[in-house]
Amino acid sequence: MTQSALAPSAIIPVSFTQYESDFAGFSKALGDSFRRYGFAVISDHGMGQDRIDSAIERAKDFFALPEETKKKYFIEGGKGQRGYTPFGVETAKGNQHFDLKEFWHVGRELPAGHRYSASMPDNVWVDEVKGFKEELTWLFDALDSMGGKVLQAIASYLGLERHTFDVQVKDGNSILRLLHYPPAGFDGPNERAGAHEDINAITLLLGAEEGGLEVLDRDGRWLAINPPAGSLVVNIGDMLSRATNDYLPSTTHRVVNPPPERRNVPRYSTPFFLHYAPDHLIETLPGRADAGTPNKYPTPITADDFLKQRLAEIKLG
Repeated sequence: MTQSALAPSAIIPVSFTQYESDFAGFSKALGDSFRRYGFAVISDHGMGQDRIDSAIERAKDFFALPEETKKKYFIEGGKGQRGYTPFGVETAKGNQHFDLKEFWHVGRELPAGHRYSASMPDNVWVDEVKGFKEELTWLFDALDSMGGKVLQAIASYLGLERHTFDVQVKDGNSILRLLHYPPAGFDGPNERAGAHEDINAITLLLGAEEGGLEVLDRDGRWLAINPPAGSLVVNIGDMLSRATNDYLPSTTHRVVNPPPERRNVPRYSTPFFLHYAPDHLIETLPGRADAGTPNKYPTPITADDFLKQRLAEIKLG
C-alpha cells in the first residue's frame, strides 16, 4: 500500500474533460483551487499514460547507471539548466541543508540561430539509454501544450482575454525535470526537498502518487497532496504570483522523507517548470492592483533576470 492510499489529498481534483465541455466551469474550479491553495489537481488529463510511463522508465534507466557514467553529463558552470545535477547539490532558498535528490533537466529544442539561444542552452542526451531523447522530448512537448491550456483557464479566471499568456510563454525557457529521490533510510535535517516556492510561472507535476508532497496552508498546517493515480498536480510559481500581485499565491511546499515502512522505496517525479520567454517583462497584470490593493511589485523585471537571481539563491547560480 502506498502512502497516497493512507493519506487522501487535501485538494479535490478537477477533471480536464471540462476544458472542452464547460470551459467556464473548468476555469472557475481550477482558479478557485489556485486562489485557495496555490495548487490544483487535474484528473483525466488525457496525455497518454502509457507514453508517460515509458518516459519515466527512461528516466529510471538513467538514474540506475553508475555514478561515474551519470557524472559525464554534469555541465560545469551550466547552473544546472541542462543535463545532470548530482545528489546533494540543490539547496532550497534559505536552507542550510541540501536536498536528498538528483535530477536531469530537459529544455526547449530551439532551431539554430534562434534569438533565445544565448539564454537557453542546447540539450544534452544520454547515449546509454535507448529512446531517452525521443521519450523525454515527447513528454516535454505534451506538458508544454497542457500548460498552455491551464494558462488559458487562469487568464479567464483573472478576467483577462483567454489567450493573454500565449505570446508571453511562446518559446519560453521551460524545463522538464526528471527527479530521483533515493531511498531515505535515516533520520536527519536533510529532506527530499526542503520547503520552497517555485521560480517559474506554473509547474505541472506528474508522479506525485508516492507520498511526500506537502503544501503549507494559510493556517500554518502542512497538507498532504497525494492525488489519485494518473493525475496532474499544478501550482503557481513566483513569476505568475508576482504578475497577479499575489492574488494567485506561490505557495511554500516540500517533499518530506518517507515513514519507516517506505524508507526503502525510491521516489520519482517529473515536474515541468513552465517559464515565460526570457525577454518577457513581468509586471502587474490589469485589474490586480488598485487603491484598495496597492501594487507590491511596481518595478518590472524580465523573466531572465528574475531567473538568474533565484538560481543563485538555490545554489545553482
